[in-house]
Amino acid sequence: MVESLNTKVDLVIEATAFTGFSDYGKLMIGDKGFEFYNSRDTRKFIQIPWEEVDYIIASVMFKGKWIPRYAIRTKKNGTYTFASKDAKKVLRTVRNYVDPERMVSSLSFFDVVKRAVKSLFKKNK
Repeated sequence: MVESLNTKVDLVIEATAFTGFSDYGKLMIGDKGFEFYNSRDTRKFIQIPWEEVDYIIASVMFKGKWIPRYAIRTKKNGTYTFASKDAKKVLRTVRNYVDPERMVSSLSFFDVVKRAVKSLFKKNK
């Protein structure tokens, strides 16, 4: 069994981790870090200490009414993507431990297309 990083837990919620295949389990946010535990396989878990978090990236839709998924970019190990029922509650809890300036929204579909078109014209010149 895996030992938790946290000594005090603020939030436990059902979540999905997108690591190749979708892993379903519990998300635990506490005083020492962000943790995901798979409900079926105890060997599959993700533990991210708060010191390791670089950015929290939220995919915001409909002007903030719906947040389908969010990602945690770490300083060394890349980006981990998660989804949960109440993403706003998760992000509000994370905001207690991560600087709000380090919490950003991802680009929308139209922003990505606009950047691609601009880069095509820049390369031709």
